[in-house]
Amino acid sequence: MSRKNKDMNPINVLLVDDEKGYLNVLSNRLSKRFIIATKAFSGTQAIQILRKKDFHVVVLDLKMEDMDGIEVLKVIKRMVPELPVIILTGHGSQTAAREGIMFGAFDYLSKPCELSDLIDKIHEAHEHQQKTIKDSHLD
Repeated sequence: MSRKNKDMNPINVLLVDDEKGYLNVLSNRLSKRFIIATKAFSGTQAIQILRKKDFHVVVLDLKMEDMDGIEVLKVIKRMVPELPVIILTGHGSQTAAREGIMFGAFDYLSKPCELSDLIDKIHEAHEHQQKTIKDSHLD
């Protein structure tokens, strides 16, 4: 059973990966599931996009050509501390993914991951972000 966003507003996700083919396929598959994906093909491009647009969740590849995913994560967390970041890691980089959690990533998934697992994690991160925002307004 697929989980739908309760208020039926789409979730805006920034996908960051230098594998263009993978990113294009993932973006198309997410768009069919009420998730609006903006693609960034490098860490630098992701940071530029984040300066201009707000997102609910970032899905960030750990290994990229221009910037390491951990470097990008650190910049994102300085720019928008409450923005949940899900790290995608391949090549058995579990240690690096756990390092990402230490630097503020919401969670990580190993690549390739099941689409349903990624969608569930995006919804979980979005719900966490919404709760965090709501709680901060109560203070």
